[in-house]
Amino acid sequence: MSLYCLACRQSYSLSEPLWRCPCGGLLDLSEVAFDRTRLEPGQASLWRYRPALPLAEGAVPVSLGEGNTPLVQDTLAGVPVYLKLEFLFPSGSYKDRGATTLVTQARALGRSHVVEDSSGNAGAALAAYCSRAGIACDIYVPASVPAAKLAQIASYGARIVRVPGSREEAARAALEAVGGPHGTLPPDRPYYASHSWNPFFLAGTKTFAYEVWEQLGGRAPEAVLLPTGNGTLLLGAARGFRELYVGGVITHLPRLIAVQSAACAPVFEAFQADEPKTANRKPPTANPPLASGIAIAAPVRLAQMVETLRREGGAVVTVADADIRAAQAALARRGLYVEPTGAAAAAAVQPARERGLIEPGQTVVIPLTGSGLKSG
Repeated sequence: MSLYCLACRQSYSLSEPLWRCPCGGLLDLSEVAFDRTRLEPGQASLWRYRPALPLAEGAVPVSLGEGNTPLVQDTLAGVPVYLKLEFLFPSGSYKDRGATTLVTQARALGRSHVVEDSSGNAGAALAAYCSRAGIACDIYVPASVPAAKLAQIASYGARIVRVPGSREEAARAALEAVGGPHGTLPPDRPYYASHSWNPFFLAGTKTFAYEVWEQLGGRAPEAVLLPTGNGTLLLGAARGFRELYVGGVITHLPRLIAVQSAACAPVFEAFQADEPKTANRKPPTANPPLASGIAIAAPVRLAQMVETLRREGGAVVTVADADIRAAQAALARRGLYVEPTGAAAAAAVQPARERGLIEPGQTVVIPLTGSGLKSG
């Protein structure tokens, strides 16, 4: 297992404290062939997949018992689906999957101070696991973040840095705090524990696919609808299912359907135009999108997302705020209280069916990614 650059293809040891290649390219982790015989026996958390998680040698998990979220059957828009209750993680969102592996790696590298930029859930997850690990944590947030999310982040002891303006401006401020947009680590600067830049976050989100495989009795679904902003769950799920396939434990790869807000849909635009570029993309100028967690105007892994969707035969669907709000209310009436971003994928079932992306009789999985308690 190793780190490698998506741009220059240079490889690096997992023990190097890099979050970006010195050439400026994004870093990724080498894939593994999933080996079902190496699951950790008696381990109920996602750390049962420890042999498949690329981390520095000797890394000891920073864990809150995360993972193994329920998979429940339901029907949405007349389509039988499985809902994976990712909002039941310790910090209230699926971002704990990435936070547990990223903070584990940071501690193994000897880092005592990290920085992250977030619209809420990633910041809360990182703050929670840094608190568990005894690592100082600064979270840069746009001014529009809901008070409930800020209160949660602050409760873990993290330092909140409010940044006037958009989500992208918060990211720029965080980059400046860690020494600018490069991959080297100045000794006097904190480690950039970014859920979008840092590849060790994706090491955790791929466990979503592993759990779905086990919970479906050792098979893959035909389709997975994934709310998509920075792409951490999309890319992680794609990696996980690909590793299961290479390991010979599933017979097919599911169709991955990325779901974006119609108010901010750069992945949809790039996928349709076959131009996966971030240049000149701007945040929406109208009212802030309801599903703020996926309203990322210029995701740094945009090209990687588009390439992955094309390679895996995936698709992209957009949903309007009104449909997200209706899906959120419908889920609540089923006892599932999720935030708007978590409801976005549920809102996409009908347009996905109308486009023929979901066919009758197929097994469809939808992650409900964040708790409704966060959207107050």
